[in-house]
Amino acid sequence: MTDEQEARIELAAAFRVAHHYGWNETPRNHIAVRIPNDHFLINPAGVGWGEVTASSLLRAHVDGTVVSGDGREPGAAGLNFHSCILRMKPEIDCSLHVHEASGVIVSAIEEGLRIYDQSSCALYGEVAYHDFEGIAQDREEGLRIVSDLGDRHALIMRNHGLLTVGRTIGEAFAYMHRLVEACALQARLLAMKATPRELSPNLARHTFEQMRVRRGNRPFGADDWPVYRRLAERLDPGFGA
Repeated sequence: MTDEQEARIELAAAFRVAHHYGWNETPRNHIAVRIPNDHFLINPAGVGWGEVTASSLLRAHVDGTVVSGDGREPGAAGLNFHSCILRMKPEIDCSLHVHEASGVIVSAIEEGLRIYDQSSCALYGEVAYHDFEGIAQDREEGLRIVSDLGDRHALIMRNHGLLTVGRTIGEAFAYMHRLVEACALQARLLAMKATPRELSPNLARHTFEQMRVRRGNRPFGADDWPVYRRLAERLDPGFGA
């Protein structure tokens, strides 16, 4: 949990870089980050991710009530399940949801995500699944999303998209970057109609543990976030306004 103005700038940077990477080309989908006193910041509906600034973000209570934003609102579904995640999981400070194309492809295949390379091993044991129920605006579905996520950091929402969470904005963002890359690799392999060579669970687990030991107690992606932040500044330093 961080100071609100600092969180606004960091969150706006995340939106700008996510848009740059092509994770979201529409005004829909959300990233939310916890701030003090049981509140969080979230983007308003109708503002593109490439347009988000620190001052355009809304402040809401974890009960799902928007308390600051000049009458603007987030999307109903996004407000529902992001508020539920932050309300029910106090150890998590950020949640990120996208409909990135390769992620939607993997969400729509029966076998789900498979691990084919070293980078994807960072996701071993970290990916859960949630079955599609329609637009996720019902309060009860928010609770099911939290239950399905459990203590993992990534959720593939079947026939829908991707969700990641983290102790920091950088951690949620880094998990999403790995997840999108893993889905993109799998989608390309499927398109080749070849026989991909999946890593064995034992080898994927071993590589995951190697990564975990090297990282120690630091959030996942702690070394990556400063790079993303500098990229946001190069793209448009005005995001902090």
